[in-house]
Amino acid sequence: MTYRFMRVIVMFDLPVLTVAERREYRLFRKYLIKSGFIMMQESVYTKLVQNQTAADWVIQGLHKNKPTSGLVQALRVTEKQFSKMDFIIGHIETDVLESDERIVFL
Repeated sequence: MTYRFMRVIVMFDLPVLTVAERREYRLFRKYLIKSGFIMMQESVYTKLVQNQTAADWVIQGLHKNKPTSGLVQALRVTEKQFSKMDFIIGHIETDVLESDERIVFL
């Protein structure tokens, strides 16, 4: 089995006008976090997967846990494509340490 790391990017716009809609929003967001997605921006989450097959499983899980209304979109890109993202304004904020040092003092 070859490993071609991919990113699944989920973008959503859900209504939050009623109590039931807010509850669905919270449940969907909790599902994303529990499934290993990381928030890139408000309503944009990403997850790193090993290959296309794993990405298909993630998409199936999204279909099973989708809210009843609103817009939910999923995009699959390779890690190489994702790494070529241009930042027009601002900078990336991450909790990942990008260091080749063996010991990191905090």
